Amino acid sequence: MSRFLFVVPPLVGHVNPPAAVAAELRDRGHEVAWAGHADLVRRLAGPNARVFDCALPPDGGLTRPPKLTGPAAFRFLWQDFFVPLAEAMADGVEAAVEDFRPDLVLADQHAVAGPLVAERLGVPCATSASTSAELVDVLADLPKVRDWVTDLLGSLRSRIGDPAATGDPRYPPLGVIAFTTRALVGDVDLPAGVRLVGPAVTARPAGEFPWDLLDEDRRVVLVSLGTANADAGGRFLTAAATALAARPHVQGVVVDPGGVLGTAPPEVLVLPHVPQLELLSRCAAVVCHAGHNTVCESLWHGVPLVLAPIRDDQPVVAEQVVAAGAGVRVRFGRVGAEGLGDALDAVLDPARGHRAAAGAIGRSFREAGGATAAADHLEQLVADPATAAFSTAASTAAAAAATSAAPASAAVGAAAR
Repeated sequence: MSRFLFVVPPLVGHVNPPAAVAAELRDRGHEVAWAGHADLVRRLAGPNARVFDCALPPDGGLTRPPKLTGPAAFRFLWQDFFVPLAEAMADGVEAAVEDFRPDLVLADQHAVAGPLVAERLGVPCATSASTSAELVDVLADLPKVRDWVTDLLGSLRSRIGDPAATGDPRYPPLGVIAFTTRALVGDVDLPAGVRLVGPAVTARPAGEFPWDLLDEDRRVVLVSLGTANADAGGRFLTAAATALAARPHVQGVVVDPGGVLGTAPPEVLVLPHVPQLELLSRCAAVVCHAGHNTVCESLWHGVPLVLAPIRDDQPVVAEQVVAAGAGVRVRFGRVGAEGLGDALDAVLDPARGHRAAAGAIGRSFREAGGATAAADHLEQLVADPATAAFSTAASTAAAAAATSAAPASAAVGAAAR
């Protein structure tokens, strides 16, 4: 049996997918350990998870001005969070490698300490892409920003990695496990060495929810902006609640962890948290910020989306969903109750094809294998790194060629548009 070390940032959406993979590996008899924020990892991966606790940046986590978007938000994310996070985590990752002696490190692409420390210590390492936006060259038209990122990572490598190494640490020679499929990513050129395994969706501990308040005669619509955007959503959540209250055939469930909504219409159920996976099986539509986890979990259940991206990878993910025909995009900062209502009516209308497209993407997710496929590939990387890495590149090329035949979901999406 082999030993796998997972390196993750202190972000829920970046821990849930590898937690499912780690559980699969443990079920097969492998040893698994983590390097990351111990409290968060144990909350999501289980209280008995073996975790090498890593330090956090001085401010403790990702906090940004609510209205910071676009290139400024991107620069902040890397310069003020991901790079300081890597420097803070480096000692913990090194301690984990030296103590646990893993056969392979699997690091989230945004926990850059993982691949950099692994290369310095000579430990095999692959990365995982927590968002399909990382598979698209979003900086193709922004060469100055791309050069800035390259220089930033190069400087970081000189401090915590192997200064003699080259290449983007987010895309190491052993490749990338990506929790998505072509049905969502679309017909784009992927970086070399990417293995598409589909979302690693697995059961999580059930949370409390007033199930008795759900009306079986109305279609449930979930509204969520995720935990990282709680401070930015007051106006949007108010508009969403107003739109939901105006539709008696719909029962709205609004997630408001920051308590920014204030007084909501009595027809709308407002809660600080919900058991999202359980609730999605009852939903007819989801209104969200296009966070990758929420999008993939919704599509896994065949639920169409109204997408209001705020920043970071969210605009890219939103465009992927719209291009696949599984949702409608609105402008987070400008849409009002009327516009949100129109978008919601569109995705709830069977004739528009959004639910059919979402169902097709969901089928592609399940067929890809998720945590099982990821665990298979990690086992292959340990057993024969050269062959497994080569097969990953070959499968990526084959998948790109296969899209010329247009998957069912793409056809549905085209019809819907």
